[in-house]
Amino acid sequence: MMARVMIVAGGDWQVPLVKKAKAMGHTVLCTNLYAKSPAFEFADDFAVVDVLDKEKNLEIAKKWKPDVVLTDQSDIAVPTVAYISEKMNLPGIGSEKANLFTNKYEMRCFEKKHGFQPPKFMLCKSYEAAKACFDQLGVTDAIIKPVDSQSSRGVYRIRENEDFGDKYAQAEKFSSSGCVIFEEYIDGEEFTIDGIMINGEYHTLGISRKKHYLHNAQIASDLLFTWDDEEYDYVELEKINRQHIVEAGLPFGLTHSEYKCFNGQYYLIEMAARGGGTLISSDIAPFMSSVDGPGTLLDLLLGKKLNIKECRDNKAALLHFLDVNPGKIKKIEGFKEASNISGVHKIHLDFKEGDILNAPNDDRGRAGFVIIFANNKKEILKKLNLLNEVLVIQSEPV
Repeated sequence: MMARVMIVAGGDWQVPLVKKAKAMGHTVLCTNLYAKSPAFEFADDFAVVDVLDKEKNLEIAKKWKPDVVLTDQSDIAVPTVAYISEKMNLPGIGSEKANLFTNKYEMRCFEKKHGFQPPKFMLCKSYEAAKACFDQLGVTDAIIKPVDSQSSRGVYRIRENEDFGDKYAQAEKFSSSGCVIFEEYIDGEEFTIDGIMINGEYHTLGISRKKHYLHNAQIASDLLFTWDDEEYDYVELEKINRQHIVEAGLPFGLTHSEYKCFNGQYYLIEMAARGGGTLISSDIAPFMSSVDGPGTLLDLLLGKKLNIKECRDNKAALLHFLDVNPGKIKKIEGFKEASNISGVHKIHLDFKEGDILNAPNDDRGRAGFVIIFANNKKEILKKLNLLNEVLVIQSEPV
C-alpha cells in the first residue's frame, strides 16, 4: 500500500525515518523550522514551519491530506503529531498521552499517583520559588530542568546555598511553558532503555549503560548497549520500564526511557514516546533486537498486521561521543581509515579543520560521534581503542 506520510521535524535524526518511508514506497511530506533542514533533501515535499506551531502544521496537513502523521527521535514534535492526528481522525496516541510523555512535571505526578517512587520534586515558576525548594523538600543536592525541552538543554545540578540564578534562567529559557522542575538529585549509574508498544505488548529493543563527560556529568559521553551486565540487573530494569509504559497507558509507539540505579533501586529520570536520538532508534536498536522499530511503527499506523520477533544473540553496540579538546581544530587525520574498521557503523563529525569548538553544555553541543557494532563488550572496546589510534583530532587554544 502506497501512502501519503507526513513527518514532523526534519533534522539529522529524522533523515532515517524519511528515507525509511520512501524505501517502503510512500510519498513523504516533511515539516521543520529551517529551510535547509537535512531531511528535506530526501522528502517528496516539505514545508518550512516551526515544529511547535500546531495550528500551522495542521493547516499544512489539511491541504496535503496525509494518511498518517508521525515523528521519531524528537520530543518537541510529539504533541504536534498527536494534535494533527486527533484533528484529522488519523491514528495517534492522543494529546493527553503526548503531554504526559513530554512534560517532565506531569510524568513525576503520574509516578507518584501510580505508586512508583520518584525523587522528591516541585514545579517552579521563579528563581525565588526554586531556592525555597531545598527547605520545602528537605534536600541539599538537586537538579533543575525545563519541564518541556529536549537534548539536555537547560539541565543543571545545583546545591543548597549556591547562587544558581544564571542556571535557572537557562532552564527557564529552554522551557516552552516557562516552568522549571526542581527535583532531588539521584546519584548512581545511568541507563537508557528503548522499546515499542504494539498490539498490547511491550517489546524492549535495546538497553545501554551510560558514561558521562568529566566536565559535565549531565551530558553522556558513551552509551554501551548489551543485553546483560555484570553489576546491574537488566531483567529488573526491563520489568520496571514495562510497568511504567503499561501503567501510563501508551496505546502504541516507540519509547525511550532513562533510569538511574541507586542502592539497588531503579529511578525513572525521563520517559519519552519516541525512539532514542542520535540514531539509537533507527540504527542501534534494530541491530540489537533485529526489530526495525520505525518501520514497524509506520506499518502499524497504516493498519498492517504485525508479528514482532526479537533476536538478542551475540549483540553489543557503542554510541561514543567524541571528547575533543576545546579550541581551534588544527588537524583531522585518519577519518577514512577509521570508517573502514570492521564494525564501525558510522562516524559523524560536526566540525572541520579551522573550526573553533567549545566544551559541550548540552547534548547538541557534542562535537561528533561514532557507532560501533560487535558481538560483545570486549570486541567493542578493542575496536574503540583501534579507532582512537587511527583517528587523530588535534586542537589548539584560542
